[in-house]
Amino acid sequence: MAEPMLIAKSEDFIYLLPRMANRHGLIAGATGTGKTVTLQALAEHFSRNGVPVFMADVKGDLSGMSRAGGGNAKVEERIAQLGVEDFGYAACPVVFWDVFGEKGHPVRTTVAEMGPLLLSRMLNLNEVQAGVLTAVFKIADDKGWLLLDLNDLRAMMQHASENGAEYTAKYGNIAAASVGAVQRALLQLEHEGADRLFGEPALDLDDMLQTDSKGRGVVNILASDRLYNSPRVYASLLLWLLSELFEKLPEVGDLDKPKLVFFFDEAHLLFNDVPNALMDKIEQVVRLIRSKGVGVYFISQNPLDIPDIVLGQLGNRVQHALRAFTPRDQKAVKSAAETFRTNPKVDVKTAITELGVGEALVSFLDEKGRPMPVERAFICPPGSRIGMATDAERNETMRSSLLYGHYEKTVDRESAYEILKAKAEETLKANEQAKAQAAASQSAKRTAAREPDTLLETVAKTAARTIGSELGRRVIRGVLGSILGGKK
Repeated sequence: MAEPMLIAKSEDFIYLLPRMANRHGLIAGATGTGKTVTLQALAEHFSRNGVPVFMADVKGDLSGMSRAGGGNAKVEERIAQLGVEDFGYAACPVVFWDVFGEKGHPVRTTVAEMGPLLLSRMLNLNEVQAGVLTAVFKIADDKGWLLLDLNDLRAMMQHASENGAEYTAKYGNIAAASVGAVQRALLQLEHEGADRLFGEPALDLDDMLQTDSKGRGVVNILASDRLYNSPRVYASLLLWLLSELFEKLPEVGDLDKPKLVFFFDEAHLLFNDVPNALMDKIEQVVRLIRSKGVGVYFISQNPLDIPDIVLGQLGNRVQHALRAFTPRDQKAVKSAAETFRTNPKVDVKTAITELGVGEALVSFLDEKGRPMPVERAFICPPGSRIGMATDAERNETMRSSLLYGHYEKTVDRESAYEILKAKAEETLKANEQAKAQAAASQSAKRTAAREPDTLLETVAKTAARTIGSELGRRVIRGVLGSILGGKK
């Protein structure tokens, strides 16, 4: 059985039970209050217990997990303050990932796997445009044409627009204006560099569910500092990963420890302007994925960023300081205070605004799945480095990975783009052949029309031309003479 994980200390040490870790959790607090270090500490404990971890690194700070800590006076001071025994510095087994392939192994999926629902949100489409996109996906499915990258999708959009009359009865109206709007959104997506997300080889989720030779869970870190500049792409990618885990992992019930823990940083981006259909999907995934052995931890500045229907499912909570400068801040403080199981020793509403850096209100689930009374506590620091890894250290980690070289090589199978391109070339070739045959036929007719005349025909035509010319001159002279007043 996995050992309880020491996370914080109040009057006593506070442990997170691995058996309850797949009941999800929340790490919240204002900027600069210690959320990232708490996230790192939690991920490190999961890794030591043999649980693989996925996290997005928005600021680059988490890359230091690939290196052992040490030499940090604040960490050593906190360790001494808390009286943590057997503390040691150690690196975590890390695999770096990056959509752009610069700071990690490339992360790709296919357009078909992303699906029209998530892609519509990524492209910021309205309801009508999303309906057209869904119809195009269905046309491709029915024809057996693969949608792998953006070239495939653009080709399919053009094909559907040009053959709209053919598809309208079965798939609904495919308006040229809506197709144009989708095409422009795809160009914008490509301009932002997110087209690198689509293609093959697609990410194999099993590559994220690995342990190292010592039985430690691999910490998968997605470099997101550049990706974060496209918030919808960032949120859609993480939600896609979560959805894929939900779809592909088998039901396992309650385990001694999770199969994977998924940290969703900057969680507010996931819920901004979410259509109802997508919100239903998110709620379903969060509610049911724990039965697949996956724990999901949302990281956000404000608990109000998380919808109530999702927030109610987050049993393990670490609440760092909040600032009560505005009415919304005050509402967040009150809301956060009311979500904890009360403790007579802690005035939660007051404490939230007084917490120092690295200090938090902590409430985990007990062995029966009940929230424990909230405690005001200090988070135990991680043994890996707090801060960034250097570029050289990152490259060393990437090159030593067993995955190095696999995702770096792109694959381009025959898909919708190639099929439609071949059809267009066949049509063009057929048209050119038809034009050539028509030109040859016209040329033959003209040649036949110019065959030499017989001697009798030639004499007759010459006489006719002579007579015609003489009569013509007489008529002209007569007319001009009449006009000019000349004599006959």
